[in-house]
Amino acid sequence: MTDLEIIAYAEAQAETGKLLPRDSIIQLLAIETGSETWKELGAAARRVTSRLTHDRAYLWGAIGVDFAPCSMNCDFCSLGEAWGIVTTERKYDEEETVKQVREYVQQGVRWIVLRTTEFYSKEALMDMIRAIRTRVVGTYELGLNIGEFDLETANWLHTCGVDFIYHSLRLGEGKDTHFDPKVRIATLEAVKASPLKLVFLVEPVGIEHSNEEIADICLLAANCNAIVTGAMARIPVPGTPLGVYPQIEEERLAQIIAVTRLACGSHVPDICVHPGSQLQMEFGANVTVIETGSVPRDSSCCCGGKWNQFDATKAKELFQKAGYTVYATAEGE
Repeated sequence: MTDLEIIAYAEAQAETGKLLPRDSIIQLLAIETGSETWKELGAAARRVTSRLTHDRAYLWGAIGVDFAPCSMNCDFCSLGEAWGIVTTERKYDEEETVKQVREYVQQGVRWIVLRTTEFYSKEALMDMIRAIRTRVVGTYELGLNIGEFDLETANWLHTCGVDFIYHSLRLGEGKDTHFDPKVRIATLEAVKASPLKLVFLVEPVGIEHSNEEIADICLLAANCNAIVTGAMARIPVPGTPLGVYPQIEEERLAQIIAVTRLACGSHVPDICVHPGSQLQMEFGANVTVIETGSVPRDSSCCCGGKWNQFDATKAKELFQKAGYTVYATAEGE
């Protein structure tokens, strides 16, 4: 099929729950950015998003709980101990975390995730989760972005008040990271087998990644039953091994978002982009991310403000311009 035929086919079958074949995903990822076909790709993805979500958009709020050197030394992460970028440590205490969660809830953030370095105490996190649940009333969903764990731990996390897990098999896993891909996949399988929901983006996307790699991770996310997928760009952090390579262009990230939307259809309800822009929302993303605290894409801890000055107000403005309305819950409240 031609590119336009695949786009039309993907749009027509988007509500069936069927995934687009790998070779079709690769073909769509190879479309030249800026071309008329690229524009039709984005327009089709936006139409699919409108039909599947009724133009409902959602905010994702991340809180980096600990700013500390990490011994896993991922080549794209500012927190890698070997890079010597992070020389001081800082942790959000319960009061700071509760305050930030409350702010997110007041701003209509649907998904709030606490992110930690690999070996942060899960018991300490559970104490924090319980405090948040007790002290912050609302319909928000609470999640974690943490290290590896098994099914028993997944079930325990759910009983402690965790709704979802952010986890992924990163692009370049085992090469740009020191993680065993089999271990990462085992954690994904534990989440899938538990009551926890999964959020799994294609990330961190850089100019070094092939269309084939991107397609494989996109399909893995869908097959792991992620409720949210999408794409996150690799942010070049000076001093990290991958910091010498530039960030992918906005048009390329928009293309990956559009392909992900068409590839997954109704099998994955929502599509997230990070960092967000109006173009990517116009290409089908209906979720974007606000961050505070420790951010692995920055060399300093963002305390008191939002990373890259991107806050809920800015995100809502972009969604509105792209034809969405932001809601705090799936039911549209």
